[in-house]
Amino acid sequence: MPQDPNDEPASVLLDKIRKEKAKLVKEGKLKKKDLEETPISEDEKPFKAPNGWEWKRLSDLALDSADGPFGSNLKREHYTNDKEVRIIQLSNIGEDGWIDRNTKYTTFEHLKVISRSEAFAGDIIIAKMMPAGRAIICPSNDVKYVLSSDAVRFDFYKEIERKFLYYAINSKVFLNQVYSEVQGITRVRTSLSKLRTYVLPLPPLAEQKRIVAKIEELLPKVEEYGKAQEALDKLNEELPERLKKSILQEAIQGRLVPQDPNDEPASVLLDKIRKEKAKLVKEGKLKKKDLEETPISEDEKPFEIPESWEWVRLGVISTYAHTKKKINAVNAAPNMWGLDLEDIEKGGKLLSLKLVRERKAIGDKTFFSKGDILYSKLRPYLLKILIAPKDGICTPEIIPFTCYGNISKEYIVGLLKSAYVDNYINSVTFGIKMPRVATETMASLIVPLPPLAEQHRIVAKIEQLMKEIDKLKA
Repeated sequence: MPQDPNDEPASVLLDKIRKEKAKLVKEGKLKKKDLEETPISEDEKPFKAPNGWEWKRLSDLALDSADGPFGSNLKREHYTNDKEVRIIQLSNIGEDGWIDRNTKYTTFEHLKVISRSEAFAGDIIIAKMMPAGRAIICPSNDVKYVLSSDAVRFDFYKEIERKFLYYAINSKVFLNQVYSEVQGITRVRTSLSKLRTYVLPLPPLAEQKRIVAKIEELLPKVEEYGKAQEALDKLNEELPERLKKSILQEAIQGRLVPQDPNDEPASVLLDKIRKEKAKLVKEGKLKKKDLEETPISEDEKPFEIPESWEWVRLGVISTYAHTKKKINAVNAAPNMWGLDLEDIEKGGKLLSLKLVRERKAIGDKTFFSKGDILYSKLRPYLLKILIAPKDGICTPEIIPFTCYGNISKEYIVGLLKSAYVDNYINSVTFGIKMPRVATETMASLIVPLPPLAEQHRIVAKIEQLMKEIDKLKA
């Protein structure tokens, strides 16, 4: 706020306070030593105050001595035996003022055996710890309040605008003094004696009122801005992952790269896969039922795909549903890679590669080979999907599989991480605390299959764009 030369300066206000204190000394309500004021050096002043302002210590602005506002003990005669009182604790002292947490009530009988400081409506309450120096104004209602030992109260001269002092104590001007001298590591705290010595800038009374009015005019706007900033920060944080999902969705709908009429259509690729599987049946490596295909109705198709693409079930083009070779962990080679879910970060990044002997694993494990797609059926929303960089064994919660017809495994991994698959799979998982997706569900999942050449173009484009998105995080 601009200063008004017509305002009565703060020095006049301080003279009034000194006269009132002198009167209280004469009346025996204050001690003579309470008139003493410790000078403030230039080094103690955080900044040059405007003309008409004065720097004062907190204790010089208090209405009473340390035996009064700074921590008077609750006296027995204050309450009858059945009077209920409420204890103000650190949890009530919030960044934006009083927090009503239904703090426990107690009775006078309980207070007989503890030392408490009484607090009154309008008192400024200051926390001595966690976070030291933060202040609230004691609320006004019919409840009697007492303080926990982790807070103190200040009652100021009525000539001072109380809310100005409340805002000043919560400002960096005051709190920086507190933080420069806090004690402790895990439970940092200040003391009553230190709080009394810290300095505050005191404007003329009229300006104090203008400052409070302007603060309270601006605070709702600040809160509104803060919420908008939080939403923006959240959006910025989520943007890279949202972009990645958007790109994958564009990719599986045939909109990421242009179609090439010279590409061999996906229908030809499917015919080759069927012949490959028929050959494996003859060789005894597949069962005849593995040649069966459940038709896909038009109602099942979630979106349009290019003419050269085909809808197909994952179980038709992959070994996802095939029986996997198992081994008990105690019988596995000690120098074999032993993969667990904790080794894979959300999104499919491999965090560590530990050997069986490091794991000290027990129970059944599943073999997988280099190049297999590894899919976590447990909590599939974490998208722990990757291509195995080497042979190993893994937890049964991870399903290793490969694809027929030289289908691009990178394309299938991108497909499984797309919004379409992610949303669908998480809608059909079972289990509440640890949701899983059934093998039958994954095998019957319908997926869009592009021509083989286009699969590789899609993968190359995805890799290019993902690198660009990762730069946004840097």
